[in-house]
Amino acid sequence: MSGDTNPDATAAVKPDEAEIPVEVDAPAVTAEAVKIDPVAELEQKLAAAEKDKKDNYDKYLRSVADLENLRKRQRRELEETKLETKQKVLKEMLPVVDNLERAIEHAGAGAGDAPSPIVEGVRLVLRQFTTAFERLDVVPVDADGHPFDPNLHEAISQLESDKPAGTIVQVLQRGYKSGDRLLRPALVVVAKAKAEPIPSDSSDASQG
Repeated sequence: MSGDTNPDATAAVKPDEAEIPVEVDAPAVTAEAVKIDPVAELEQKLAAAEKDKKDNYDKYLRSVADLENLRKRQRRELEETKLETKQKVLKEMLPVVDNLERAIEHAGAGAGDAPSPIVEGVRLVLRQFTTAFERLDVVPVDADGHPFDPNLHEAISQLESDKPAGTIVQVLQRGYKSGDRLLRPALVVVAKAKAEPIPSDSSDASQG
């Protein structure tokens, strides 16, 4: 019959019922499926080992350098402590030497030609101190007649003199050095230029 409709044909032309694609999970890749290059793996391990070796060697070098610097610093501090102790003892001995020299100077000024046994004993003690100073590399500071040096001398006053200005004309207390270090500066009097004489007014008065 021509009036009959085919239900299958009507369903085939419906646009809403188009085919929908279906996603299908791919099979998982197993470890056996991935091929690992043994040479590349060994090269990576070797590179990592070389890096660790270099890092450890650098740490070793830094440790050795730090240890050597520590030893040098301790050695330097020990030498500095020895020098400071030596200087402290020597500074305590300097006033004794000063007093011995003053005693001999005063005794010589008031005595006759024959010095007393006491003065000779004082001179002997002073000579022993001088010998000990020489063994310890302690020497007097050159001062009398030398140009004033603020690193070695301490000026107490100035005195008009015919000598060039700045020349030491008198030593009040002797200075000493221990090696390159100054134990005590010399107390000195320094020369200064003489003042110009003031012209008198007598010639002007006579002319007037």
